[in-house]
Amino acid sequence: MARALLDEVADDARTALADVRRLVDGLRPPALDTLGLVGALEAHLAGRPPPAVPVVLDVVRPLPPLPAAVEVAAYRIAVEAVANVDRHAAAGTAVVRLFPDGDLLHLEVSDDGRGGAKPALGVGLASMRERAAELGGRCTITSDGGRGTVVRADLPLDRHRSEGDDGADPRPAG
Repeated sequence: MARALLDEVADDARTALADVRRLVDGLRPPALDTLGLVGALEAHLAGRPPPAVPVVLDVVRPLPPLPAAVEVAAYRIAVEAVANVDRHAAAGTAVVRLFPDGDLLHLEVSDDGRGGAKPALGVGLASMRERAAELGGRCTITSDGGRGTVVRADLPLDRHRSEGDDGADPRPAG
């Protein structure tokens, strides 16, 4: 009886934690409001605990004004991809690249680690693809054994403007 009750409490706790994680994932990180996308990424990269893999942030500046949803998706995808580098890649270095091209914002996170990521299995990898897809974009993960991993996200900039969101954040993106 006590064991069944304890199992039920544990299940409820897991459910509550999953709900909180879903809520937090839906929130706009405050750093985006104060620092913009590039500043928020710089702050995140600088604040990672050791032994974090060294990461270079390569940004074509200035970025155009970005829709808020694109900023959030780009930030969350980059943060998750870098976390995966730190946890799994055994990499010496990594690079986060952001560059606009026409009506797309391209985000690429690459590392020189061991590769071998299995996109069909990872929860974080699936969430990156879902974030891009929610905006009408796409996210691909290439991970050849021994050659590192590359996460590429192509996020549309104009789609949100046509849906009534002018997409422009009054703060500069970079």
